[in-house]
Amino acid sequence: MTEIHPGVFVSSTQAQDWEPDEEVGGEVHVLCTDVGVDAGMSRFAETPAHPVRYTPPSRETVVVLEGSARVEVTGGPTVELAPGVLASFPGGVEYTWHIDPGFKEVWVIGG
Repeated sequence: MTEIHPGVFVSSTQAQDWEPDEEVGGEVHVLCTDVGVDAGMSRFAETPAHPVRYTPPSRETVVVLEGSARVEVTGGPTVELAPGVLASFPGGVEYTWHIDPGFKEVWVIGG
């Protein structure tokens, strides 16, 4: 991530800077945070040992770049994610993610 001007952030879907994501597993590349919205990418080289339970603090919107995942909405439907799929989930609701190896997404939380 590079802040090229105050509040202007630029990166690439081919980013090389990834960090472990302790909250959900896999790795994360953060584009921006603490600017009224959080945005970045997540990737999973391997299937997580357990389904990932996650409750976003506010609306989360994702665009799948690679791989696939199945998201079970607590008390709601199951959403199938594959490359090119966009999905948006309300905050405060628990989701269970079943992630296949090679999954990579762009995400935006808040806004």
